[in-house]
Amino acid sequence: MSEHAKYSPRRFHPQAEAALADPVLRQNFRGAMDYLRAKRRDAFADPAEEDAVRDAAESIRQRCLSRLPDLLVQLEANCERNGIRVHWAQTPDEANAIILGIAQQHGVSSIVKGKSMVSEEVGFNHEMARHGIRCLESDMGEFIVQLDGDTPSHIIMPAIHKNKQEVSDTFAHHLEGFTPTTDVDALIQTGRRALREEFRRAGMGLSGVNFAVAETGSLCLVENEGNGRMCTTVPKVHVAITGIEKVVEFLSDVPPLYSALTRSATGQAITTYFNVISGPRRAGELDGPDEVHLVLLDNGRSQAYRDEELRKTLQCIRCGACMNHCPVYTRIGGHAYGTIYPGPIGKIISPHLLGLESTQDLVTASSLCGACGEVCPVRIPIPDMLQRLRREAKHDAQPGHEPLAGQGAAKSRLETLAMQGFAFAATHPRLYHAATNVAGRLRGLMPKHLGPWTQCREAPQPAPQSLHALLRQKKKES
Repeated sequence: MSEHAKYSPRRFHPQAEAALADPVLRQNFRGAMDYLRAKRRDAFADPAEEDAVRDAAESIRQRCLSRLPDLLVQLEANCERNGIRVHWAQTPDEANAIILGIAQQHGVSSIVKGKSMVSEEVGFNHEMARHGIRCLESDMGEFIVQLDGDTPSHIIMPAIHKNKQEVSDTFAHHLEGFTPTTDVDALIQTGRRALREEFRRAGMGLSGVNFAVAETGSLCLVENEGNGRMCTTVPKVHVAITGIEKVVEFLSDVPPLYSALTRSATGQAITTYFNVISGPRRAGELDGPDEVHLVLLDNGRSQAYRDEELRKTLQCIRCGACMNHCPVYTRIGGHAYGTIYPGPIGKIISPHLLGLESTQDLVTASSLCGACGEVCPVRIPIPDMLQRLRREAKHDAQPGHEPLAGQGAAKSRLETLAMQGFAFAATHPRLYHAATNVAGRLRGLMPKHLGPWTQCREAPQPAPQSLHALLRQKKKES
């Protein structure tokens, strides 16, 4: 349920090939990525300021993660004091069961949703539909892909793989009375009109969480459309779902992370809306839900947390900058990965959520160019993480390290024998030189179409000259 039904990380290679063969998809991503890169570059015009922002964000995330167990306990206590009911879920099934129970308790038949990648992670919409509960996405990008029966291809911009004409075609097919147009403002207004009435009808609103503040028991949501504010205030019940790593220690930790997030994600100094939720509606207040629930999901995050190196994966604030600058993602898009979190961050978080057995192809789907690490606002060393996960996929756990889920799934007996043979030859000079001599003599058997490739890469041979002559020439020069 945590993998896309339509796409799967086990089919990464054929999915990537299909994406590369789609010229419209390639063009859509090329234009979107160029735009987002330019926006980020303008937002960080001063390199010194960029370093300061990233240093501060990294420091905050590392400090909060170092105290994660204590901060989660503090968060729960302060949320409960504020009237927010806290629930703990180890797995996606547990998370869905918790929210289903709340919905059934209140007789909810429809749920309106704000942006939440964790709800995608647990397969929330599908599970609610199995029990007769309709879920409607209110984020515009999510709304578009839901109409198409599609899935998000980016963690910030879910419909980034679609152009204006494709969105118009989607609305024409699903929305009555829509007049086809490629005017962006008209398309947005069409979506808003379709969604407006749904906020009043829904018995429950569901949202994600960008930052959960342990000090105050508050939930912070970052958005640009206002739909997050609507789905967390209009329905009588609000349920927020988030991973356990989103907790921060102090309210003062939020502004530096907020600045790093918005500038890295969309190049904005600040988003249109920033929501801080600290409890249900109180006496005398005019709006807000009667109940607020917080579901804290583990789903493999504890595995990453237990390893000091892999723990850095949890620093992520879900900005998507690593995707926007990745030469692999920008060419194949998000669906090719077959996971909820695509791109560089998906390649290092998905093995903890799904196990290395099903994600072993993802950790090698990188050129290790380092662009992701250079732009990450919290300085996650993604290339280092990928190399570590590649080793874990190929080998048993090192002494003193707890095995990861799917440890050693990519082991190859033939590859192991080949490397052992090379290691033996490399440590025996006579055997090594004999083998390279034979390989050189067999060059004629190489396919002709590879000839230019090898010829261009042959090392230049020095002119034959005796050691005595070289020393004599050196002495003359001095």
